[in-house]
Amino acid sequence: MNDNLKITDVSTVKDQMVSIDIKDLPILPLDVKPMPWKPFTDAQKENTACILDEVCALNIPMPKSPAEEEDLVNKFLTGMRKLFSKENNWTCLPMLETSMDNCVQCNSCSEACHLYEMSGKNEMYRPNYRSEILRRIYKQYVKKEPLAKWRYGDMGLNWKTVARLGELSYRCNLCRRCAQVCPIGVDNGLIAREIRKLFSQELGIHPPELHDKGTMLQMRVGSSTGLTPEVIKDTVASFDEDFSELTGVKFTTPFDVQGADVLLIHNAGEVVTWAENVAAFSIIFQEAGLSWTMSSKMLAYDGVNYGLFYDDTQLARIILKHMEAAKELGVKKIVIGECGHATKAMSVIGDRTVPYDMQVPRESCYVTLRDIVMSGKLKLDPSRNFFPVTLHDPCNIVRLMGIVEPQREILRKIAPKFREMPCNGVHNYCCGGGSGFAIMTRNNLEQWRNNISGRKKMWQISEAFKECLGPETKKYICAPCSNCKGQIRDILGVNKLFTKNSLAYGGLVELIVNAMTNVNPFSIWEGCGEMEMVDWATEAREIWEAQQTQEAGNNSEEKK
Repeated sequence: MNDNLKITDVSTVKDQMVSIDIKDLPILPLDVKPMPWKPFTDAQKENTACILDEVCALNIPMPKSPAEEEDLVNKFLTGMRKLFSKENNWTCLPMLETSMDNCVQCNSCSEACHLYEMSGKNEMYRPNYRSEILRRIYKQYVKKEPLAKWRYGDMGLNWKTVARLGELSYRCNLCRRCAQVCPIGVDNGLIAREIRKLFSQELGIHPPELHDKGTMLQMRVGSSTGLTPEVIKDTVASFDEDFSELTGVKFTTPFDVQGADVLLIHNAGEVVTWAENVAAFSIIFQEAGLSWTMSSKMLAYDGVNYGLFYDDTQLARIILKHMEAAKELGVKKIVIGECGHATKAMSVIGDRTVPYDMQVPRESCYVTLRDIVMSGKLKLDPSRNFFPVTLHDPCNIVRLMGIVEPQREILRKIAPKFREMPCNGVHNYCCGGGSGFAIMTRNNLEQWRNNISGRKKMWQISEAFKECLGPETKKYICAPCSNCKGQIRDILGVNKLFTKNSLAYGGLVELIVNAMTNVNPFSIWEGCGEMEMVDWATEAREIWEAQQTQEAGNNSEEKK
């Protein structure tokens, strides 16, 4: 613990600023074991600014001379002036200025933050800690308010301040739970994201998983996964063949259909990792009689847009390609698959970055699926999902966009044992992989996700299943978001919770297809094996039917 940590320490402490003792981490009902931090090597310490904590997300080069130190500070100040310029930051300036001017340090945000809580309440992870650093720099060095250092507090500005502030922006999931509870609307999540943007757009410093292997790869080959247009069509065609045989329903995923009503854009991570999700959408849309298509045009088959997490320019480049593809096909709307950040990037942020005449209406798949399920077009038997199910709410769709009920309406209809997590809906906690963490693996980031950022989600899951937490009852975590599934998968896997607690995860569409009476049992249970899953789903249905028969018999005896 660092109870005596001060704001000014960011500019004065020489080496690593704080240390997170894994003994301070809260104990959970689930056996989520703390992972020891890997120490930085001597080469890392010499060449990289590993001066904040046990994690290093940005790999900021260590300045080798006073001139390099000064250059880093000057570039930072130039970028900061642009952040507060309408010409350079018209997407976020009003909210950023409001957040700079109005914090009263009540610390409501700290009590709402899963990172602060799960770090053992380390002072450095208060949401307003990094915000106050930026606020003081803004007042003192950019806005240059009279007597700023006496009115708001002095802030030394040197290369250590800059490097630590950049790293601090990556100790936030950008879930904006802090903004939701702030009594005057300060958005610490936005501030963290704007710091990331400054480092990317002005200093050229960004995590390679988001930039080099993310947006740049996507612009170059068509997808952040590396899937080219030719490969995406071949891969999905193989899914059609495999799952037609598995489910007993013959289906074909359409590509490049001119004038279709709907263009479906998946997170391409589903194609690489969760084939059953892609197939489930195709089955549902076909059985519902939708006029729909996918696109094989560059970028239009991958809804991933990592620019949302760190860089407006990269975000705009990708969203424009999505709109162009939809315009060329002449579709009536885009439906975005199970991906939280893709939905937000393509919807509310797309509205700010795409000229009006280029925009195509966009809809979350939750809404589309709710309309299908409630229409009666699918023949559904909820007893096929007769096992405990809980729902994870992806922050970008639920809290940040307000899409709360459609997915719940579906689960209430198709999952008899559905139960909510505590703190659900807009009060939900991030999975721990948000803002890009789910794909970042360098320099203790995996340990960070297990030990701190994902820990509160594991508490929620344990509370949802507390009466059946043992291995004898198989349980399903419905996580309708690709990045969230990846994060939940990793923590379940590394802690062996698939078998210890019989926990499995998956999307929403898999549960819908598993409930369809004309489809063979479908859902795939990670860690259980496909055939065991099918056998178990059948067994669960038989138990349900036996209970129904017994209840009917009891009712008949009572009437007599």
